[in-house]
Amino acid sequence: MANKRIGVLTGGGDVPGLNLAIKSVVLNATEENDEVLGIRLGWGGLLNYNIEDPSPQEKLVYKLTPLTVRRVDRTGGTFLHTSRTNPANVRPKEVPAFLADSKYGKVIKPDGTKDFTDYILKVLEHLKLDALITIGGDDTLSYSARLHKEHFPIVGIPKTMDNDVFGTEYCIGFSTSITQAVSLITNFRSSVGSHERIGIVELFGRNSGETSLVTGYLSFADRTIICEVPFNFEKVANLLVEDKLNSPSNYAIAVISEGAVSDGGLLVESGEEDAFGHKKLGGIGEVLGEQIKILTDQDIMYQKLAYLVRSGPADMLDRMVAMNYGTMATQMVEHGDFGNMVAIQKGVYTSVPIEMVTTGKRQVDVDRYYDKENYKPRIKDIEKMPMFLV
Repeated sequence: MANKRIGVLTGGGDVPGLNLAIKSVVLNATEENDEVLGIRLGWGGLLNYNIEDPSPQEKLVYKLTPLTVRRVDRTGGTFLHTSRTNPANVRPKEVPAFLADSKYGKVIKPDGTKDFTDYILKVLEHLKLDALITIGGDDTLSYSARLHKEHFPIVGIPKTMDNDVFGTEYCIGFSTSITQAVSLITNFRSSVGSHERIGIVELFGRNSGETSLVTGYLSFADRTIICEVPFNFEKVANLLVEDKLNSPSNYAIAVISEGAVSDGGLLVESGEEDAFGHKKLGGIGEVLGEQIKILTDQDIMYQKLAYLVRSGPADMLDRMVAMNYGTMATQMVEHGDFGNMVAIQKGVYTSVPIEMVTTGKRQVDVDRYYDKENYKPRIKDIEKMPMFLV
């Protein structure tokens, strides 16, 4: 008989390294004679699990063994699949049919949106889980913090290519996304230079400019625009024209965060809010390119590096961190160290209260890392800084 039954899930956007973290959880738990249940589709797997249905619901929950995870580390993404479901904010159209007229769920908005936390707790009880390891960004982990407040044993693992989870210096997926972005920008230079244009590269990152900052720094982009510093269209245009004229190949490259805001307050977002209150960001790079064309009559190449930079297998750093995070999370379960998230602080592995993810947003330290007058990464003092500058 197993000592403990542990659930594991991934939520939000996929990143390289998730499968490595899951595999580490399974292998370490097996050594402790624990059983691991993989929960598919993030919080959506629990919301859609029908406790009244006696048939196996393996499309939502199934047992993970060393054999199950033997090859998963060789690919990116998450083999458990994912979703952006928020059980505390389920709109009427998203409610599973079997829950529509049930006793579960508390109406929290006039449109009939419900909080189904009571049902999630019932499913966790039905599955006889002794603990749950959740791997995600601030949205997934904020709901993990909610379950901790409901006294369910939770351990969190931070992941996001944006590296913006509050309470840790590093999230799974960040290094690989930067590696991919730098490589793609290097390749993009071929076309931009061949046509003697100004290239605008837009990067994921939501409201943190760290992805763009580090990518711009490592790829030697001429200008880098981050979310934390409002930018002026005309000033950026003039600087890039100057960069282009000073280039032997007569071209220039700018990197811009998808959440960048102009000094006039322009933020480009679209669509309806998701379950965590976020609209889709993206398109500010295209707007910048159009404005540069109008202001300077320069030809532009615009490229949005979106899902490509979060795809494919993990690089060395993300493999290392993901495996160690998975191992540490399992050890925390064994020690009964619940209500916490694994983290890196001051360059070492540690843990922090999982509620910390709800207390702030990790953003670029502008004074330390950025020249806001010239829109450039500028590291003021390297000595005594972490190896990876994060």
